[in-house]
Amino acid sequence: MKLIVGLGNPGNRYTKTRHNIGYRVVKRLAEKYKADFKRSYLTKSLIAKTQIGSEEVMMILPLTFMNLSGRAIGKIVKRNNIILDNILVVCDDIDSVFGKIKIRPSGSDAGHQGLGSIMDSLATEGIPRLKFGVGRPKNKEDVVDYVLSEFSNEEESNLAELVDRAVACCEAWLGSGIEKAMNEYN
Repeated sequence: MKLIVGLGNPGNRYTKTRHNIGYRVVKRLAEKYKADFKRSYLTKSLIAKTQIGSEEVMMILPLTFMNLSGRAIGKIVKRNNIILDNILVVCDDIDSVFGKIKIRPSGSDAGHQGLGSIMDSLATEGIPRLKFGVGRPKNKEDVVDYVLSEFSNEEESNLAELVDRAVACCEAWLGSGIEKAMNEYN
């Protein structure tokens, strides 16, 4: 089984924020394969399951706040005996320009609290991740305020196409592995 985790914060006030781009990508993937999310009170997550190609896939949207994502993911990984290489975390990346995607097999959390929480919970930096560039604040505003702000109208008008590209990267990871996905999308 493969696990794709979309990081974000729960609640309507965060839906369209930069920090919730992981949710958007995974929701779009689930929508594409007609997989419905169901609430898991035990793991504090929304979970959708489907078959994509030859892979059984579980898509997760943690309902903990971003900085506590590891609590939900740790429980799911343990309950389902998921191999770490079979996890893909989708999250925002302030160190990349808007819309740039980057998939990697491992690395530091680069200050991303949600990714850091998952790495702490699983006791490894060896977690594959797909980072979606949201850019850095232009006015030296607080990074927290920036990632919790909504995309500009111009960015939002391009977002559907960029999210679809990130979904295609997830599909490449599922079908061909991380090396092929890196070669094609980085």
